[in-house]
Amino acid sequence: MVKFDEKNQVDSVNGALALRPEIESIVDRYLTAGIRNLCWLGIGGTWASCLQVVCHMKESTDMDVFAANAAEYCATGDLRIGEGTLVVISSVTGTTAEVVDAVKLVRQRGAKVLGFIDKPDSELAGLVDECISYKSNEQLKFFMTADYILYRQGRFQDYAAYYAQLEAHLAQDLVEIEKQTDSFAEEFARKHMNDALHYFVGAGCLYGATYSYAMCYWEEMHWIRTKSIHSAEFFHGMLEVVDLETPITVFVGEDSQRDLGLRVAKFLPRVCKNYTVIDTRDYPLEGIDGVYRGRLCHLVLHAVTNRIDAHLEALSGHDMTIRRYYRKVDY
Repeated sequence: MVKFDEKNQVDSVNGALALRPEIESIVDRYLTAGIRNLCWLGIGGTWASCLQVVCHMKESTDMDVFAANAAEYCATGDLRIGEGTLVVISSVTGTTAEVVDAVKLVRQRGAKVLGFIDKPDSELAGLVDECISYKSNEQLKFFMTADYILYRQGRFQDYAAYYAQLEAHLAQDLVEIEKQTDSFAEEFARKHMNDALHYFVGAGCLYGATYSYAMCYWEEMHWIRTKSIHSAEFFHGMLEVVDLETPITVFVGEDSQRDLGLRVAKFLPRVCKNYTVIDTRDYPLEGIDGVYRGRLCHLVLHAVTNRIDAHLEALSGHDMTIRRYYRKVDY
């Protein structure tokens, strides 16, 4: 398999899961002090992760939980953010200008900031109230934080049993999914690597992943033009531009919005022959109870798209780390 390091991937996921006691300790302090609302703040791919975790939380808590785009916040503000707000961020570099500026502003308003920042010596790490430094697994770290908050609120009684299963099985399950999907991923990459425009459709916790995959991976990393759309919005515009040859991929998850994705998947065969449905239900998670699959479908999807990316890079010869403009020119 191209670009596949099983040991590194297993170690990476297990290392993220091992952060749980540190996350719990920090969250305990904030909950004891009192939190009236929770803001997940980011931009680009991190904002997409924020959308995922907000969708995950909002059906389980009556706390005011929301996502904020860092640049939009700097321009418009949000009166909900202030004393009693916990803001959670993530950053690989610790230097993303919009997030740096937004963190300065929310702290001026009295909010507390928990940062998952890969580089502990970065500017952003010095601005947050609490910093946890561990590379990769952004969504997993966000969901671990969310799940513990839900547990402390009495909204997730299975918390301990659930994470015991994840710590025993999740890392290996995800690499097994990559192995299972590798042939499909190569075929998919070969078929769509020269698309002029590719549509990605998703809902629920997978909508943030859909948005991120289209923009951050296919556009930023592969230089392939895309459009991402929420499954619920597909029937309010996009369906009118679909013909037999329109390249469309529908991501179907296993959370409460599954039926929204299935509705699109069931409609497409009537009007299109160039569509693909990627359903996370098709990939086993050994040792993890089925009732929890909705909480993990975004990670299952990421394992599948990891393999698509690896084959796109190999087939096109385009290094995914190359940028023409991002952090190359002033803008």
